[in-house]
Amino acid sequence: MLRRLISVFRSSDPLWEMGENFAEMLGIAQELSLRAGKILFEGKESPDERTWIYDQDVRVNQLERQIRKQVIAHLSLSGQTLDLPYCLLLISLVKDVERIGDYAKNLTEIGDFYTGPLPDDELVAELNQIRIGVDSTFAGLSQLLDRSDQEAALVLIQQGKDLVRRCESLLTRTAQSSYDASATVAVVLGTRYYKRIAGHVLNILSSVVLPLHKVDYYDEVSLPPALRTQG
Repeated sequence: MLRRLISVFRSSDPLWEMGENFAEMLGIAQELSLRAGKILFEGKESPDERTWIYDQDVRVNQLERQIRKQVIAHLSLSGQTLDLPYCLLLISLVKDVERIGDYAKNLTEIGDFYTGPLPDDELVAELNQIRIGVDSTFAGLSQLLDRSDQEAALVLIQQGKDLVRRCESLLTRTAQSSYDASATVAVVLGTRYYKRIAGHVLNILSSVVLPLHKVDYYDEVSLPPALRTQG
């Protein structure tokens, strides 16, 4: 489905502009996620950094509204009904990107109530590995969108599903830990936000391999046996 959407983007000026806006949204959301992780684990955030993060989150929201407006304007023209499925897909994808921006912003806000360094133990080490995995999956998503590589998307979907399962396990382990209340909340929130970022990245990846009516149902995607031995 996404392969066709990309070709539609390139077919005319109004659709090309939608594609450019979506690419900008995705790039900002990826950078927000990277910076949020650095702030969470390194505990360094200047006032300028916080301002930048909030400004970029606002920009993502503006682009989402702009794309919605462009979709409505495009579909209101006569003879554009063939583009309807792709416009519906785009509306779905921009909501996922917008939510990634929100969760990245939420990651930076953990430091508003938990000001010390995160515990130096295996639970936080696991959370950091999840962070690295989410960043890697997001980077892979950005690289494959232009070519709509289904095989690469399947591998990334499996990687993302594994990360979601690791988040679920980490939540249980954190709840059973000896952390004090503030440390527990910080690690639980960090885990939860990374789980949601991974989920929205998976939603976007699902559009590469699934038809429109199944997009977001990445749990239904299975890795072919030929790919299970790779990596």
